[in-house]
Amino acid sequence: MEIKDVINKAKQNDQIAFNFLLDTFWNDVYAFQLKRTQNENDAEDITIQTFSKAFDKISTYNEDYNFKTWLITISRNIHIDLVRKQKKTIRNTSKDNEDSYLEIIDDSPTPEDKIITEQNLAKLLRDIKKLKPHYQEVINLRYFQEFSYKEISDELNEPINNVKVKLLRAKKLLAAIITKV
Repeated sequence: MEIKDVINKAKQNDQIAFNFLLDTFWNDVYAFQLKRTQNENDAEDITIQTFSKAFDKISTYNEDYNFKTWLITISRNIHIDLVRKQKKTIRNTSKDNEDSYLEIIDDSPTPEDKIITEQNLAKLLRDIKKLKPHYQEVINLRYFQEFSYKEISDELNEPINNVKVKLLRAKKLLAAIITKV
């Protein structure tokens, strides 16, 4: 099957097409990010964000360009955005043009922030319980027990790519639940 056919099926929300694209291009995007970040966890997280964003915006894909190039561009932009956010937390400030020092922003939560966080967490847990049990399990293992994809794969006795796709679907379904008013 040609990539263009698969992309057209993906544009029609065909889950098999999404799985095929994920399996076909995962290693390319992951390797690209691994070279950029020099960190397996960051590379994995950015790669997941890349596919999530690409699948959400697949209807905007222009077939004049190579699909892999489109994915790599999305991935590069996500990485650039993350680097910019990190740089904003520590600003370089100079005083009298002589003494340079780093001003570190205090981002420790206030008591109000802690209460809001607890309320948000309670709501998130309620929303997670609305998902099917296998989606609840994969979210619990990844985000609450902080398992790696390999550990989740071993725990669920499923291939690692299935775990990644299941997690992507779970996050997408959870986002839909959260955004419902």
